[in-house]
Amino acid sequence: MVEKSDIKILVLDDEPFMLKLLSHMLTNLGFTQVKTCAGGTAALMEFDSPNTPPDLILLDLNMPGMDGIEFMRHLVGRHYTGSLILISGEDERVLQTAEKLVLAHKIPALGHLHKPVNPESLSALLNKWTPPSPTIALTSIKAYSADEVGEAIAKGELINYYQPKVAVNNGKVIGVESLVRWRHPRNGIVGPDHFIGVAEEYGLIDDLTRVVVKEAFAQTRIWQDCGLNLRVAINISMKNLALLEFADYVAAAAAHAGIAPDSIVLEVTETQLMKDLSAPLEILTRLRLKRFGLSIDDFGTGHSSFSQLRDIPFNELKVDQGFVHNAANNSTLRAIYTVSLHVARQLGMKTVAEGVADQADWDFLRSTGCDLAQGNFISEPMPGAEIPNWIRGWEANIERLMQRSSPVEFMY
Repeated sequence: MVEKSDIKILVLDDEPFMLKLLSHMLTNLGFTQVKTCAGGTAALMEFDSPNTPPDLILLDLNMPGMDGIEFMRHLVGRHYTGSLILISGEDERVLQTAEKLVLAHKIPALGHLHKPVNPESLSALLNKWTPPSPTIALTSIKAYSADEVGEAIAKGELINYYQPKVAVNNGKVIGVESLVRWRHPRNGIVGPDHFIGVAEEYGLIDDLTRVVVKEAFAQTRIWQDCGLNLRVAINISMKNLALLEFADYVAAAAAHAGIAPDSIVLEVTETQLMKDLSAPLEILTRLRLKRFGLSIDDFGTGHSSFSQLRDIPFNELKVDQGFVHNAANNSTLRAIYTVSLHVARQLGMKTVAEGVADQADWDFLRSTGCDLAQGNFISEPMPGAEIPNWIRGWEANIERLMQRSSPVEFMY
């Protein structure tokens, strides 16, 4: 365990009084290796000296000459491996954006503080500090070619994992989302981020989606035969909707598997703006007429927006995980989440919050009237054969989980 007296801290602020105040606070908290700098240029000279860089920097954002944002850029150029705490008198949204920039630069951000700094808040953030992990040379992510992805489809190497969705009001398991994986003969289980984009770019996405649909429908039938009736969601790309026969294919596949269309939800993600919406509109409207559910996925990101709600007959809205996790503690996220739920309710749509990562997220959803929840707090994706046992274990703990928080009718 690292002692406080061993942690090197640099305080960067253009106000002499603030430098003295923060230095005094840090000393009172047991941090003895504290240096102060009144500007970015002087701080960078510390980095360029033979001295060991600080483990932690308390960085003021609004400074004359070199502001905190520019200073961050110089830290990246110097391959800084320590952590940052941002301090500013600016409003909360500016601080939140700056913190996201820190993370985008791959620098650990312990959080942010408003001026005047509260000693208790400073102490809480300092307690989050951990030594940086030893630098490990990471192998580059495998870039799979179109031929490799095509071969994987042809050889049946793609499999489905399933992530449960539960009702927020009572914790009951309502359905699952089917998530494709590649069981690579040498690299093990490969996530979709490594091959979906390739499939879309090189015209393989239709073949890939048909594999996913066939397996998901077969698995749905297996569960139903065991008395387990789940609504199964399947991701489809807008590129799947370029061929008018797609609606007939999905309907025929469901009939062949012996499952009712209303047990299937098609989650539509638009990763690229479609120039011609006539085919997608026809296909999605026909699918709704055939009683398949349609969900707008990752709402609020990319091209998944209000114009899609206007044009396409969705009956479910998935709030993107970027607006769900930590919404209880972030006014900006909470506002976007609230608007999303309000719009869905006004349009008579079910709502699904994805990315539920911890108890705080779950408690927040319980207070807002969201319909369904999904995320690693509930369960990570798993093979279909594991779902029945997982449900039994989940149901055994529902009462304990639901007692942790009580639902409150959400007021718009």
